[in-house]
Order: sequence, then structure tokens, then C-alpha cells
Amino acid sequence: MTFYAYPNRLMCDCLEECRKLLKANNPNSIHRCMPGLIEEIQTYGNRMEAALSDQSDIKRAHEEIKKLKKEIKTLEAKRDELTGDNE
Repeated sequence: MTFYAYPNRLMCDCLEECRKLLKANNPNSIHRCMPGLIEEIQTYGNRMEAALSDQSDIKRAHEEIKKLKKEIKTLEAKRDELTGDNE
């Protein structure tokens, strides 16, 4: 059994390979291939966690940008009021 990591391989594909390996019940194959499959699954899990964290950070940044833009408008309005500019 040869395992290749390819760009469109999903965690579910890797788990299916684990199931097939366990179903075959060949101790040599399990001992030889399972550690690599486990590492691959761990890599997929780590990437998913990182993506979720990145999405959360992006959302937080957009919220902060909106807040700052509102503050800028408020400050510009106060400035215009104080200087007498009515654009």
C-alpha cells in the first residue's frame, strides 16, 4: 500500500485509508503505514484550527475598522463644527 499526499486530499480520505488498513488486519501494514496517516490527519487538523483562528482574527479586524471609521467621522464632524467649515 502506497500513500501519497496530494493537494486535494481531505482528512476524510485519510481516515478512510485508516479504516481500510485496519479492516485488512495486516499487522505489518498497520505498523508501517499508520504513523504516517496519523501525522497526516494531525496536519489537517492543525490547518483547520489555524484557518478558524485566522477567520476570527479577520472578523475582529473588520469590526475594529468599522469602529474606527465611525470615530473618524465623528471627529471630522466635531472639527468642522469648531472651525466653521461646512463642506
